[in-house]
Amino acid sequence: MSELVEIVDSLENKISKLLHKIELLNQANKKLEGELNDLAAERDTIQNSVMAWEEKYKALKLANSMLGSDTNKTEAKLKINSLIRELDYCIEQLAE
Repeated sequence: MSELVEIVDSLENKISKLLHKIELLNQANKKLEGELNDLAAERDTIQNSVMAWEEKYKALKLANSMLGSDTNKTEAKLKINSLIRELDYCIEQLAE
């Protein structure tokens, strides 16, 4: 009978330890999920910043080409032609 009591006590100890480990793992999981959410938000912020800088770079590159830079003259001409076409279309729409 005492052997049975020892086995039950041993099982209770093991179950208690397992429940404690489960609780610790749940806490660690929640912490990691929070860090993941923070990193995802930071990544989104950085991506938006990169996109904004790329737009600024394109605008600067276009401005440089319009100022006479030989490297991007064809790009500037294409952009100017596109803008002229858009203006012509707007004028046609207003004339109607």
